[in-house]
Amino acid sequence: MGTIELLLLAVGLAMDAFAVSICKGLALEKITPKKAIIVGIWFGGFQALMPLIGYFLGASFSSYITQFDHWIAFILLSLIGGSMIKEALSGDEEKANGSLAFKVMLVLAVATSIDALAIGITFAFLPVNVALAVSAIGIITFVMSMIGVKIGSVFGCKWKSKAELAGGIILILLGCKILLEHLGILG
Repeated sequence: MGTIELLLLAVGLAMDAFAVSICKGLALEKITPKKAIIVGIWFGGFQALMPLIGYFLGASFSSYITQFDHWIAFILLSLIGGSMIKEALSGDEEKANGSLAFKVMLVLAVATSIDALAIGITFAFLPVNVALAVSAIGIITFVMSMIGVKIGSVFGCKWKSKAELAGGIILILLGCKILLEHLGILG
């Protein structure tokens, strides 16, 4: 996986956290740099941790399914991307919660990083520098989450669905690219 694909993957994965951060920014009474950093650390930390866990899980059984690895990556990326698109187009609005309490942030961080766990599994089947990938995903999510808090305080949740839609499209396109490269259609 090249640098451009890795950065696109990181941005695509960060979109869920970005969308939730926008709503968090809307719900917080007063935005401070400390609050934005707290949100960024929670989301960026979990977005970095989950693909690492997924990688180790995938590596433990990768030798059994290497002939199908490109299909697995394509299916997982398409399912995650499709789910993000479906959620973006559903029109369901969630009530914004301004709490930064441990339990609230833990649930949100895990919920927004489940897709990163699945992506980590695909790392076991792809030529990717896992340390670089995990770092890029964590840092980009951290930064985008902090920006999301600020955007939420200014604009509100109206960008949430657009962020999820963009993230879903990016993940599906990356899955298609991986599949087409392995099938020899793309060079």
